[in-house]
Amino acid sequence: MTNETTHYDVVIVGCGPVGATLAHILGRANVRVLLLDRESAAYHLPRAVHFDDEVMRTFQQIGIAKELEAVCRLNVGMRFVGPDGTILLDWPRPAEVTALGWHSSYRVHQPDLERILRNRLQSYPAVTLQTRCEAFFIEQDDEGVHLRYEDMSCGRIRRVRARYVVGCDGARSFVRRFIETGMEDLGFHERWLVVDVLLKGEKPGLGDWSLQHCDPARPSTYVRGPNNRRRWELTVLPDEDSTEIARPENVWPLLSKWVTPAEADIERTAVYWFHSLIADEWQRGRLFIAGDAAHQTPPFMGQGMCAGIRDIANLGWKLICCLHAGHDPALLGTYTTERRENARTFIATAVRLGGLINTKDPRSALTAAFPRAEGGAKMVSLYPPIGPGLLSHSAPLFAQPVMRDGALADDVAGYGFSFLFADFFLASLEGQLIEHAQRKGTILHVSQTRDGAVHLAGAAAAIIRPDRYLLAKVNSSEELASVLKLIPDVVGAETTRLRNIA
Repeated sequence: MTNETTHYDVVIVGCGPVGATLAHILGRANVRVLLLDRESAAYHLPRAVHFDDEVMRTFQQIGIAKELEAVCRLNVGMRFVGPDGTILLDWPRPAEVTALGWHSSYRVHQPDLERILRNRLQSYPAVTLQTRCEAFFIEQDDEGVHLRYEDMSCGRIRRVRARYVVGCDGARSFVRRFIETGMEDLGFHERWLVVDVLLKGEKPGLGDWSLQHCDPARPSTYVRGPNNRRRWELTVLPDEDSTEIARPENVWPLLSKWVTPAEADIERTAVYWFHSLIADEWQRGRLFIAGDAAHQTPPFMGQGMCAGIRDIANLGWKLICCLHAGHDPALLGTYTTERRENARTFIATAVRLGGLINTKDPRSALTAAFPRAEGGAKMVSLYPPIGPGLLSHSAPLFAQPVMRDGALADDVAGYGFSFLFADFFLASLEGQLIEHAQRKGTILHVSQTRDGAVHLAGAAAAIIRPDRYLLAKVNSSEELASVLKLIPDVVGAETTRLRNIA
């Protein structure tokens, strides 16, 4: 063992999509990052299969959206159907781009996403990825965190010192143990068999819609993935053995009404416990958790990975700010209060949908879960607000304007604060106040956009956070000056540097 200690700004434990995306956010700000993963390479088989327009917006901010879009498939929507095929709940996804600048739903093969994320990490000199490394000790003080990990490639123990540690290390999170948080249980715990297949040829009868089969004999889900990938998820009954049901000879009879061995090859089978859990605390001092380490959801909304990406989009800019302007416990404390409420809304909705798919009386369950819905009713896309944090009230997600030249506003603003000003309001401001705003972030004029006035909805200006939630709308110079006090100067300055690096 060596006593040498290496210093970093942030250590991220876990290099799945959540940890790798956080490393991108920090790497673009030239933050010194150590990214640890216990496996030698990214997992090569399917896991997450969905992300939405809000998450694609984060991928846009780290510069991988276009490359990722090329390997994805647009999702046309989801339907809940009864045993007789009757549509109980319809959730179509629009064919056009949404107000966030992207399509509302994408199907992805997770290894494709991880390949893109890991390949692009090599462009950040300040980011170090270490595989086959397992963290086993954490101790923090007022100034930072001591962490030890084993380099399993050679059996050596390494010591590092970081100002912050973020656990993106899954449902059995090592970092969460040191936070010592309780977990709120929303009451959903079921075994499901997940089967991924590769079609040998065309099978148009399967359709493009994701289908939730509300069949009391065995609830199940069908998902169309990119190219020839298809997934089925089926409830495991109480008297069935998890190992036995996952064997191919037992899987094929379960899929027989949809696909046969002559038409497809099984790529992967696995039995999972689907849970609905959310950590009470996502932070302790300089330790944080994100993704499955902080929350677990049933898959019926496809929001497991999405919630994790939202976590680090919220946390990333706060860490950057504290690394450059000084440790700010109050700012970092807003991570839990803002993100927990948002994640809980998604989990609670997924639990309600799970109640619908599992019920023996789908129509009654539909009425109970969605009182205003009726058979065949449509469910719209959901963008719940974040909870109180920087402000004393919740805050909504803000749309992404399109610039006059067709560029998306986030590409102009970068990962920092931005201001959307009505031209008449900007013209009325004193030069000193404009300069103050410029130090805080990027100013966009409504006249520079095609649709900015629509997004302002009558306000004189909107102040948008780096994670693209609305900080405030204002109608006077006094209100603007008051909001500017909430934004550290370093965020705006850092944003300019990010754009120059990119």
